[in-house]
Amino acid sequence: MNKLDESSTLAMPTTPTTRSSFQIAEQVDSYSQQGNQESTLRSEVEKSLRRYFQHLENEPVTDLHCMVMSEVEAPLLEAVMHYTRNNQSKASIMLGLNRGTLRTKLKLYGLL
Repeated sequence: MNKLDESSTLAMPTTPTTRSSFQIAEQVDSYSQQGNQESTLRSEVEKSLRRYFQHLENEPVTDLHCMVMSEVEAPLLEAVMHYTRNNQSKASIMLGLNRGTLRTKLKLYGLL
């Protein structure tokens, strides 16, 4: 199981005057759950990263940026391709990518 998929919360130290974006996201999440509102992409990424950091168990971490970007980019490309009915020209415009770059990314993630 991917460590980003595991669920739990990370207790972060805090001072009365400073709050991290993780702590703010936790507060927003609790409000969202109380009001049955949808969560934002940002809050979901922050929750996943908190879970990931909690389960590291002192393992060395490298290429975190690359890992996170690939976890987000693949479903983004898949959703946009579905929305555009696999029209690469429309998808590339929607994503703000060159069509050749889009094709390269689609191949990378096995979507082409």
